[in-house]
Amino acid sequence: MTKIKLPPGGLTRRAFGRNALMAGAALAMPAIIGRRALAQTADLSAYTSANIDWKRFAGTKIQVGGATHPWSNAILPYLPQFTELTGIAVETDFRSETEFLTALPIKLAAASPTPDVFMYLAYGQGINAGWLEPLNSYYDNADLMDPTWYDEADVLQAAREYPLWSNGERYAFAITAEAQTLYANRALLGEHGLGVPTTFDELLAAARACKTDTVAGMAMRAKAAGNATFPLTGFIYSYGGELLRDGVVAYDSPEAIAAVEMFTTILREAGPIGVSNYDWYEALNDFMQGAAALSSDTSNFATDISNPEKSRVSADAAFALFPVDGDRKSTPNMSCWQAAVNSQSANKEAGFLFLQWATSKATGLLTSSRGLATTRVSAWESEGFRAAFGEEAAQAALANLQNADAEMAKRARFHPQSPQILNELAVGASLALSGELSAADAMKQAAAKANAQLR
Repeated sequence: MTKIKLPPGGLTRRAFGRNALMAGAALAMPAIIGRRALAQTADLSAYTSANIDWKRFAGTKIQVGGATHPWSNAILPYLPQFTELTGIAVETDFRSETEFLTALPIKLAAASPTPDVFMYLAYGQGINAGWLEPLNSYYDNADLMDPTWYDEADVLQAAREYPLWSNGERYAFAITAEAQTLYANRALLGEHGLGVPTTFDELLAAARACKTDTVAGMAMRAKAAGNATFPLTGFIYSYGGELLRDGVVAYDSPEAIAAVEMFTTILREAGPIGVSNYDWYEALNDFMQGAAALSSDTSNFATDISNPEKSRVSADAAFALFPVDGDRKSTPNMSCWQAAVNSQSANKEAGFLFLQWATSKATGLLTSSRGLATTRVSAWESEGFRAAFGEEAAQAALANLQNADAEMAKRARFHPQSPQILNELAVGASLALSGELSAADAMKQAAAKANAQLR
């Protein structure tokens, strides 16, 4: 494939800091992580050098909730270090993404004090409902945070700015930096004399060519649930559409309808059996097992795809720029998963200490060595990350981050009624995928329903 063009020097600190956004599923598994559990060797001096009294909440127990995700998988083995450092015991409740995102708002709406800390996406909904603890005062508390040690200048600009609300308040820490990436199986494409697609027309043609009775041309999440809209949203952006425009749902525009038509045509004609029920687990598994020639989702999946112990296609996998539509600019979807402190928690300060530890430079180096695309420039530049994530995958992630439009992504994701907006989009796309409605009729119906719910 054509090598992705990056700024001179590749993944340099300056290039990434300037351009990056200025540019299987586990069951719920509550567990107390003790000092002996999955212990990892660490030099705690990287933390004790901070001007922080890490032991001030010793004896406290906090619960951390989240989705089964590259972040939770990467942070889990290092929780015993946090307990050793602080004396704070950590209970985890990591569930499948769908289960977690369904259960969390129910708990928060009921004013549950747990989880104390949780992964979060629907930022506007959480702030509007009062579920997320405002964090600026914690950042300014010299007893809780050492700004020099934490070194926010080392945090990607995207991750620094992503949690900022319109009033300048911060309600979360960004914990990942991810952009939609195209995955391709070079061997399967090569059987048909094809290279990695660069346009949507090429993508459709390649998916059709590779489709057989046993191999899908392309697998993507297409479930009728809001959290399954990540890949589709990149199609809409790259066709010149938006989810929201001037405060109104706009995925019934001609551009968005054309994008939905392309997305659903690819999956209807070249997708796997049962693709209408696919979440990211199924799509990723199909690609890693060689059962799909193409896929597109978050760049965070590169670690699993490149791991020969998990993936049958590790040697053949290509990571590429998201496709373009004609002369339009490629605009992949992007996101920073965030982690927040529960406003009803009895352990808010301990929760803040946990998030400071989890997103610190020292922890970023540890988790990035397991392939996590953290928010730290130093982690992206580290040899451990490059080895675990893969050089080509890192280049593709960086280039797709540069092409993404953070403000457009935040506009929909941060809306107080983001879940309704995304759920109606997912249902509309599902109706178009099944052929029950045309893409135009499905999206007009979906937008009308979503707009009727906005207030």
